[in-house]
Amino acid sequence: MTSLLHITSSLFDAADKLGVSTQLSHELIAGLRAANPDLQLRCRDFAQTPIPYLDNAWLGALFTPAAERNDEQAQKVAFSDALIAELKAAEVLVIGVPTYNFSVPAMLRSWADHVARAGVTFKYTDKGAVGLTGSKKVYLVIASGGIHEEGGTDHVRPWLRTFLGFLGMNDLEFIVAGGLNMGESARAQGLEKARTNITTLLAAARKEN
Repeated sequence: MTSLLHITSSLFDAADKLGVSTQLSHELIAGLRAANPDLQLRCRDFAQTPIPYLDNAWLGALFTPAAERNDEQAQKVAFSDALIAELKAAEVLVIGVPTYNFSVPAMLRSWADHVARAGVTFKYTDKGAVGLTGSKKVYLVIASGGIHEEGGTDHVRPWLRTFLGFLGMNDLEFIVAGGLNMGESARAQGLEKARTNITTLLAAARKEN
């Protein structure tokens, strides 16, 4: 049974509506589940469970020996441990990533701070860093109000490539819906392009299964 972790990070997610990155990632997952009915799905919804900043108190808890932690410290470490455990357990990762001010949402950056732990999700060797999260297929569903290109104003894809690669995840597929706030025509074109990409990726996934 294949396990899939779905992470959503849009500030627009609520009970009555979903951000575009979340909508499109749901469409992708519906197709993946159709191709693989035994897919085991786990969701990490930042709108439902916000990801706190990794602050000085959190670092203090992580560096305190387990036997010496107070209840508050133990809870902090347990939260970070849970994020790491579900990431390492997943064979497929789908992340909905809206573009905010040319970069990723703050809570996604906080999630990265929690799951990047030396000796657990990466290690340093005499030849450099080695990721320890295990081999995974990663789908990154990006939504942006404007149209941004890597090497220019798009800092989302370069950061994701670097961070996920640092943890050992290099099999990445990007689905980008751009121009969403540039008028009806540009929005429609951006959504169509993203959905065409999803269709292509799902066809490839069906062949693999």
